Amino acid sequence: MKRYLALGDSYTIGESVSEAERFPEQLCAALRQRGQHWDEPHIIARTGWTTDELAEAIAAHPPAGRFDLVTLLIGVNDQYRRQTPEAYRPRFRGLLQQAIAFAGGQPRQVIVLSIPDWCVTPFAAEQHRQNEGPVIDRFNAVNREETLAAGAHYVDVTAISRRAAQETSLLAADGLHPSGNMYALWVAAILSSVALE
Repeated sequence: MKRYLALGDSYTIGESVSEAERFPEQLCAALRQRGQHWDEPHIIARTGWTTDELAEAIAAHPPAGRFDLVTLLIGVNDQYRRQTPEAYRPRFRGLLQQAIAFAGGQPRQVIVLSIPDWCVTPFAAEQHRQNEGPVIDRFNAVNREETLAAGAHYVDVTAISRRAAQETSLLAADGLHPSGNMYALWVAAILSSVALE
């Protein structure tokens, strides 16, 4: 049975959707449909977590054993709390190195997902923060650069997230987080760009 570790924040834990709809579960379901044997995903994620808070959670309860796949999606709350991409870089790099270690030192078994653009959502409009998409792009430039330098996979889901400006079915009922429909598109993007066996 293959093991999958998902590290992140609200986008990984699936805020405002059912467990079956969040992307780690949808990814495992898709792989099982291909005849692969995957255990339930082990998730270390919580709504609101920054890079520092994810690192603290991992240190407090480190996952045991080696994982065949690790995903990492973190940084939106660093940006939301108005931290800088420059401050984000070393913290993200440290988490990426941990992710690679959890994958037995194999960077090709690690997938980093880009930070979605929450600024296209009704929530952002209410907060008067709908113009911060370019800042998210700067954060994503950092995590993409670090991911490629480490030899891990990088999957851009930001463009998918921006479709929510016109496609309301891609948002959960809270008007901020992805719906199961958006997560399905993320899974398709992962499977089309990474050969998971």
